[in-house]
Amino acid sequence: MLGGCSLVPSYSQPDVPLALAWTGAQGGAEAPASGGLWWKEFHSQELDGLIAKGLSENYTLKAAMSRIDEARGLAQVAGAAQYPLLSLGGNVQRQDNYGTTAKRSVFADATYEVDFWGKSRAAADSSTALANASVFDAQTLRMTLGATIATTYFQVLSLDDRLRLAQSIADDAQQVLELVEVQASQGVVSNLEVEQQRNALQTFQAAMPPLRQQRDQALYQLAVLVGVPPQGFQVNQTGLQDLAIPHPAMGLPIGLLRQRPDVQAAEARLKSANFDVGVARAAFLPNISLDLMGGVDTLAGGGIWSAIGTLAQPVFAGGRLTGQLNVDQAHAQELTASYRESVIEALQDVETQLSAAHQLDQTYRLNQAAVTSAREAARLAQVRYRLGSTDFQTLLIVECTQYQAEDSLLQVRLQHLQAAVGLFRALGGDFTPATITAYSKTSVFSSPTVKADHP
Repeated sequence: MLGGCSLVPSYSQPDVPLALAWTGAQGGAEAPASGGLWWKEFHSQELDGLIAKGLSENYTLKAAMSRIDEARGLAQVAGAAQYPLLSLGGNVQRQDNYGTTAKRSVFADATYEVDFWGKSRAAADSSTALANASVFDAQTLRMTLGATIATTYFQVLSLDDRLRLAQSIADDAQQVLELVEVQASQGVVSNLEVEQQRNALQTFQAAMPPLRQQRDQALYQLAVLVGVPPQGFQVNQTGLQDLAIPHPAMGLPIGLLRQRPDVQAAEARLKSANFDVGVARAAFLPNISLDLMGGVDTLAGGGIWSAIGTLAQPVFAGGRLTGQLNVDQAHAQELTASYRESVIEALQDVETQLSAAHQLDQTYRLNQAAVTSAREAARLAQVRYRLGSTDFQTLLIVECTQYQAEDSLLQVRLQHLQAAVGLFRALGGDFTPATITAYSKTSVFSSPTVKADHP
């Protein structure tokens, strides 16, 4: 009853203009069947294992989990002010004033600040909201980590594909070089054609070392993401050809307010700032504290006790209380703007990823057609060159065109897969109560109020 006089402003979620549907949403999207574990939709057991290992072993995520425990501890400290402070004490006194006297006593002391204006409760709720924000922060990191592992893994596989392509094109160029050398020895072509083809072969071969270096760099980064040393770390799958490109169920834009942990974290901090305003308001009002002590004199056998009540009303503090209230109110307004910004940025993120997925879908189909044409042109050029019905310059051009077309297709395939990952991440990843509880042993989601230790 004493804590019922709260001065915390009534909280309402800030209004944010939301559309009724996504601009870039396409019909026919299927909902994932994996219960929120979006990475299973790519149908790669190796990817499943890498993400599972990363979510359990990544050191950055472990540090975030420790920050959750730290925030919970601070919330317990703040909540302790709502309860009496009990202590036990004793006193032994000996005096020699023309005769030795001794005095011993044992007593208990209780101190309690009456939370008449709800100041202590508001401070505790503010710390609890910050503890909740730390959980949402960890979930944001978890969401980002899973997406980064997937995109890095796809990058490694894509570079494997590009290396095989470069080697295949180089092998074809080697065969053509051998043919041209035979023709030059017979006087059919000049040494110019031989050197041109040798240059083309060397160009294809020179493309491979940078690709290997990029693959090694991506592989070592993947090792760090999953929490293992890079030495000896390898992946088993070699290429993107067996991976599916999923299409997540979009839902409605309003659902993003509960699907994105970064938006939830922004709102939790806004709630904390709202409670801080209540603390600052209560600081202007009288403060009542009680101090009770009771015990016994063990020698004389008499009882000892005291009861002290204190009423303190701030009169002049040089503007400190007003200044603190202004700070907290401005902070609440700042976090209101930050919350609205986080919402529209989340909406923009989804629309951007939707556009990327849609456009890359079309780009991939066009590049597939371009590769088919380039392969056929290369085959015909080689046949015609062997028959002597086309010149060597045409053969060089179609060789380079085929390589560029196939390499572009592999890069678009990678971008297409990464766009699918980006869309899952933009929609909140696997941000569900089940997954939060799974990675947090005692999540504040399951127990929203962090209680203080009772004496």
